Amino acid sequence: MAVYTKVSDTQLAHFLSAYDVGMPRTFKGIAEGVENSNFYLETDRDRFILTLYEKRVNAEELPFFLSLMQYLVEAGLPTAAPVADREGEALKALNGRPAALIQFVTGVSKDQPDEEDCAALGIMLARLHKATAGFDGKRENNLSVDGWKTLIERCAGRADECSDGLNAFINEEMAALDKEWPGGDDLPRGVIHADLFPDNVLFTGHDITGIIDFYFACTDFYAYDLAVCLNSWCFDAKRNFIPGHAKAMIKGYEATRGLSDVEKKSLPLLARGASLRFLLTRLYDWLNQEPNALVTVKDPLEYAEKSRFFRSDEFRNLLDD
Repeated sequence: MAVYTKVSDTQLAHFLSAYDVGMPRTFKGIAEGVENSNFYLETDRDRFILTLYEKRVNAEELPFFLSLMQYLVEAGLPTAAPVADREGEALKALNGRPAALIQFVTGVSKDQPDEEDCAALGIMLARLHKATAGFDGKRENNLSVDGWKTLIERCAGRADECSDGLNAFINEEMAALDKEWPGGDDLPRGVIHADLFPDNVLFTGHDITGIIDFYFACTDFYAYDLAVCLNSWCFDAKRNFIPGHAKAMIKGYEATRGLSDVEKKSLPLLARGASLRFLLTRLYDWLNQEPNALVTVKDPLEYAEKSRFFRSDEFRNLLDD
């Protein structure tokens, strides 16, 4: 989440006139994240998130994301439902951007999740995968191998501006992953979240009350979704791997959806791929910062370090325990 496009009081009032949601009381931008412009809205009836879609979100794919969110709500998962206007439309336009009003989900995200949180996340991720098996929509992952190559080209060999030697590391890792990445039918696949970082999961205590931000959801390997979470949930603030977090997450996942031997064997490679994906998107944003945007630019080097870890034997040995 972030703010790239401002919304005036007049623009907000005109936008809300199409809805039956009450009068606005509080409206403010949300700085976290990097993809879209997001605002917290409280009316005299309820609370919402207003999202204006920017950057990497393809407007033609928005019906997929919004219908997936509605489907998951109806399937009983704690996700945020899109709000339809009086004409039954959930996808609108505001200030030259596609826009949607989303129900606010209660709970807080955790900067430092513990083992119990990781176990809950594993269970919830498996529930999501089992639920999406009945969802008819499909969207290929445009941030998989071909997308990584595109990002490397768009960074134009400038990675060493971030850190000496980073360009060579990226090219080496890209070559290895391109050679070894599984084919489309090699692993079980379906609709995944693909960006389930701790800031996209809301808790009350150790109970998950919300899963949000589905704008990278796509059809890909279920185990890749787990690999994304291993990257983002299982390292401490100093970027040291926490084995107990990973074990708890995998155990929780398998309690709801079992992993095949092939999926387990593929996890180190998939985790390296997830590391490279976030390294490259962060690097691109680091090289192309927008000075007037209310946005937090994140450190690309975090995922270079994680990629190096997943190359080592430590994670593979954990899976063999």
